[in-house]
Amino acid sequence: MLTADDAVLNIIDIQGRLATLMYRREELFAGAARMIKACDVLGVPIIWNEQLPDKLGETAPEIKSTLEGRQPIIKPCFSCCGHPPFNEQLAKFDRRQVILAGIETHICVYQTARDLVKGGFEVHVLADAVSSRSELNYRVGLDRMRQEGAVISCVEMALFEMMGTAGTETFRQVVKILK
Repeated sequence: MLTADDAVLNIIDIQGRLATLMYRREELFAGAARMIKACDVLGVPIIWNEQLPDKLGETAPEIKSTLEGRQPIIKPCFSCCGHPPFNEQLAKFDRRQVILAGIETHICVYQTARDLVKGGFEVHVLADAVSSRSELNYRVGLDRMRQEGAVISCVEMALFEMMGTAGTETFRQVVKILK
C-alpha cells in the first residue's frame, strides 16, 4: 500500500505536440495535474522528466503550470533510470515507492517501471495518468508493466491509499483537487 512518507511521484515526458496526440488526452492531463497538486498537499516529492525538449518540445502547459518552482530533468534515454541525474534525485529522497504518470505507456513509462522494479522499488502506475498514441499500445504497456511486477492503480486510489483516513484538513484539500 502506498504511503505519503515513502512515495515519490515521477512525471515522465508529457511534452509538445506528442502529448496532444495521446489516447484519452484529456484524462491523461487531468489525472497528472490532479496528482501533482495532491502530492504537493501530501508532501510527496515529485521528479519531473523531459525527453530532449529541444526536439520534442516542452512539457504541456496544463502540466507545466502545476510544476512551478521545479526544474525538469532532461534525459536522452527512454527509461528515466538510464540517466544518472534521475537516479541521483531519486536516491536523495530515500523512498522505496515510485508512482508513475506520463507518456508513452509502452515506451518511456514501461521502461522506467521495468528498471525501477528490477532496482527493488515498489512501482505504482496511474492508469488514468499515463497514455500512448493508440489504445492498443496503452493497454499492452499496462499489461507488460503488470507482468514485470508493477501495481496498476489510478489517481484516486493512490491518493486515498496515501491519506489513509478522512476528516483531516489534508483530506479536505485533496478532495477539493479531485472534484
